Amino acid sequence: MSSQPDVTPASPAPVPPEISGTAPWAGSPAPADGSSSYSPFVELDRDAWSRLANTIEQPLNQEDVDRLRGIGEHLSLDEVAKVYLPLSRLLNIYVENAARLRASTNDFLGEQTRRTPFVIGVAGSVAVGKSTTARVLQEMLRRWPSTPRVELVTTDGFLYPNAELRRRGIMDRKGFPEAYDRRRLLRFVSEVKSGQPEVAAPVYSHLKYDIVEDEYQVVRRPDVLILEGLNVLQPARVRADGTTGLALSDFFDFSIYVDAKPQHIERWYVERFMRWRTGAFADPASYFHQYSRLSDEQAEARATDIWNRINGPNLRENIQPTRSRARLVMSKGEDHSVSRVLLRKV
Repeated sequence: MSSQPDVTPASPAPVPPEISGTAPWAGSPAPADGSSSYSPFVELDRDAWSRLANTIEQPLNQEDVDRLRGIGEHLSLDEVAKVYLPLSRLLNIYVENAARLRASTNDFLGEQTRRTPFVIGVAGSVAVGKSTTARVLQEMLRRWPSTPRVELVTTDGFLYPNAELRRRGIMDRKGFPEAYDRRRLLRFVSEVKSGQPEVAAPVYSHLKYDIVEDEYQVVRRPDVLILEGLNVLQPARVRADGTTGLALSDFFDFSIYVDAKPQHIERWYVERFMRWRTGAFADPASYFHQYSRLSDEQAEARATDIWNRINGPNLRENIQPTRSRARLVMSKGEDHSVSRVLLRKV
């Protein structure tokens, strides 16, 4: 199965080596000689992060977790309490302070502008669990009094239809940046952030593996919009004349990157592919129904091949390089649980 298309400044200066990849902000220990290793991120291990939720009531129950859990995910009530509860409170703090900043700006300008949606971008690889992260955050943010209306939109709907991908010869690059209608996606987020009463997003069917014609998700001035996708943190493109346009993240108030070691993500992808053979792939209407008839060995080989040709290269070339643009990085261990959180310093 090919790639599942399943507040950062615009066009930042190139990230220096010391804060990209696997350098200090990615979790390296402090130097033994006591010298300071400067980083734009505050790093908290799981225990330190989870203590931030000690005074917050858990709003979800086991039924909620079962409903929100993705295929192959190991989401538990404990994970929700120790990871997502403090994250939802942090986001709530950002939302409330954005409202105060808007009010102060209105006072200064002598204007009365209405509240616009707080936009959160959630990025990460295929199979890393970003969709589950987005669903859990949507559910939890809805429980805070200041954000009862939370919409979740995936960038899948902004892929070009299969017919157009075939015409361009990039059907096997579904999920890569060039497979998306970037202009339409930018216009959608711009209109939401501008406070348009209604903004429509195209709908993607994972069953049909294509855009659903004449079907839309309508967003009506939510308190929070969560935009989830592989490439939401991509920098702005450089035009032929050397200038740059807008980046999607220019419209974000907060951004999250769900991270894990590539070898772990590959294993999760293969395991999910194997589960789908008796689930989604078993439906005769599924684009991938052919895979339901493969033997275990054939299915594993097919999944590994797809990863090596499509999802792995997309992760290395396009997705992982955007990690340092995120406001917050959730780093997962081999068992899918979040082991540490890195938050960009204010």
